[in-house]
Amino acid sequence: MPAISVESKDQVLVIGFNDGKILDSQRIEQIGRELQEAVPKAASKKIVVNFRGVSFMSSAMITKLVNLFRTTKAQGIALKFCDVSPNVLEVFKITSLNRMFDIRESEEDAINSFQKKGWFGS
Repeated sequence: MPAISVESKDQVLVIGFNDGKILDSQRIEQIGRELQEAVPKAASKKIVVNFRGVSFMSSAMITKLVNLFRTTKAQGIALKFCDVSPNVLEVFKITSLNRMFDIRESEEDAINSFQKKGWFGS
């Protein structure tokens, strides 16, 4: 069973998680692999990772997200996160990753943010 879902919305690759709690090391390895395999599918160079339904994740999962960030940055792909639960957001804050990751409130907000250019969205 896949660990993530991948779909295209408004020319943005949207990735979601199929688990509410990401704690199992084998599952985390699978998620890491599937995230890396999804990157080349981002034809428009835009990816949103939707954390809807994810209430907990282990620190090992953070490594996979940092690896995803590095891969996308190296390939010139814009990466945004959305629908991050308070528990997961707290982990990002403790590790200061909330400064590295572009975290948006909702999937719609994340997708729309790709359209905005400059100070006035023009």
